[in-house]
Amino acid sequence: MSNPTTLDPSIAARLKRDANGLVCAVVQDDASGDVLMVGWMDDEALHRTLTTGRAWYWSRSRGEYWRKGDTSGHTQHVRSVALDCDGDALLVRVHQVGPACHTGTRTCFEAGGDLGAVVAGRAPGATR
Repeated sequence: MSNPTTLDPSIAARLKRDANGLVCAVVQDDASGDVLMVGWMDDEALHRTLTTGRAWYWSRSRGEYWRKGDTSGHTQHVRSVALDCDGDALLVRVHQVGPACHTGTRTCFEAGGDLGAVVAGRAPGATR
């Protein structure tokens, strides 16, 4: 994946990566709080994200780095990056320009639709 990274060693030491050296990055709209997408970062992608002001990811399908918006124009401007308590997930808050999903929808969770989970405290059949 990456060449030797310049990610701050104190940050790198806190990451719990999967077998491929990746950490899940949950991307959230800074203004609305909506979850826009999920991506994957290795140390280099996280370093680029922390130091450039734009969101970078590792493409598992293409085997390369990609900066959100370089081909689509739908950019993500970083507002903050936080690490969860276990060190295995990142929360990347962004200002999203255009749709976040490659399908053209605002979020990647619109096309899949609601799966109809039972909601605690709600009467069966209730819609809200």
